[in-house]
Amino acid sequence: MSQAAPEFEVAEEDLLRADLYDFLAALFANPPGKAVLAQAAALGGDESALGQAIGTLARVAQATNEKAVEREFNALFIGLGRGELMPFASYYLTGFLNEKPLATLRADMGALRISRAPNVYEPEDNIASLLEMMAGMIRGRFGAPVPLTRQKDFYFTHIAPWAEHFFTDLEAAQNSVFYAPVGTVGKAFLEIETQAFRMGAE
Repeated sequence: MSQAAPEFEVAEEDLLRADLYDFLAALFANPPGKAVLAQAAALGGDESALGQAIGTLARVAQATNEKAVEREFNALFIGLGRGELMPFASYYLTGFLNEKPLATLRADMGALRISRAPNVYEPEDNIASLLEMMAGMIRGRFGAPVPLTRQKDFYFTHIAPWAEHFFTDLEAAQNSVFYAPVGTVGKAFLEIETQAFRMGAE
């Protein structure tokens, strides 16, 4: 996504949310390179469901390499013609690409002053872009940080209806090794986000 340069004062707990959105977005935007794999390998978890999933991801990252993850990424998301999974909101919600969920997203992007980056050719409703948009709204990359109520509306319109289903599919995908715990992390994180939005943004 095209981003404005300035960043704003944001609460520490929200920066942690944005960090995880950004990290997951990076894993889905492109095959992770050496630096991103090293970042994943260095993660530490706790006893929570999310913490345990992060710990598993770190252990898998320590045991893999760039070439193996690139092959996995291509098999999962690119393939010959198409990958094993289609990480797009329109596909999960309608069975087709470029449908109404994408049109709704583009209208909301316009209202939030979020523009598509010129070097991105996939539809904007792919999981990487949506996660990146959430991080950008929290951090204030598209103007001032977006209020929690507006984050909630965007999340429940564009992410909650399908992304947990996608992450569950990713956990069980035939080609998932590194990306299986990525799916677990994503699912656990979205469960926390869903509960927090329901409790705190009424």
